[in-house]
Amino acid sequence: MDFRDQADLDPSQVEDAGGSGGGFSGPPGGMIIGGGGIVSLIVFVLVMVLNNMGGGAEPAQQRPPSDLSQQCRTGKDADQSERCRVVGVVNSIQDYWKQEISEYRVAKTVLYTGQVRTACGSADSSAGPFYCPGDRRVYLDLSFFDQLHRQFGAQGGPFAQAYVIAHEYGHHVQNLLGALDAGSSVPVELQADCYAGVWAHNATSTGFYAKPFTRTEIAQALDAAAAVGDDRIQQRTMGRVDPESFTHGSSAQRVEAFERGYENGSPGECALDDLG
Repeated sequence: MDFRDQADLDPSQVEDAGGSGGGFSGPPGGMIIGGGGIVSLIVFVLVMVLNNMGGGAEPAQQRPPSDLSQQCRTGKDADQSERCRVVGVVNSIQDYWKQEISEYRVAKTVLYTGQVRTACGSADSSAGPFYCPGDRRVYLDLSFFDQLHRQFGAQGGPFAQAYVIAHEYGHHVQNLLGALDAGSSVPVELQADCYAGVWAHNATSTGFYAKPFTRTEIAQALDAAAAVGDDRIQQRTMGRVDPESFTHGSSAQRVEAFERGYENGSPGECALDDLG
């Protein structure tokens, strides 16, 4: 992922809540959607394994919020800082959807450490990256990607992170279009994967990237997505596969959904009836 050095970033679309457990302070509304990118299922498994071993997650380190408005101004900053890269990715995703659907409304991403309060209730790192329809925000603890590497040896790379964020913004699009109440969670999650692929196809046109994503970057994200399909997670944790209890789709389904969006580049190719 190579941002254009002179691309203007809009850091107002990302809020760094630090490690104070801050965030939304109003009454609960709605429930957490997704947590369904690459990382969340892995972290869920990690938490179960640690609990079964009698251990637990290490306490989150407190850290002050960052002033992203001073740190993240151009694409050059996005190439040099993880938080600024998140800003660039979020900017690109939202720029695409603003052009694509008239109903689009900008949604913030909240970076936090440890715990966070949302309109959907309190959450911690074990929830994985998620979208809360109650406050229309995406929540992300960047330590997930460190855990992914340390505990599982995954090498997703920056595009894997972008894929996770694009997936969660896919849920935001679904919320705006009234698709979150579609019933079965698997087609909803697969549609978010497909929407992530649509953005990846069109990302260069948003003006934030210097060149299209390489096939290597796409392949790394797909490999990581396949590794955490419901079937592989269940096989690893239970020793068997129960398709009736799938929540996000099998490895093959998730890869196919992303590729469907990436190859066609049109949200119209991501109809719920055609997925799952």
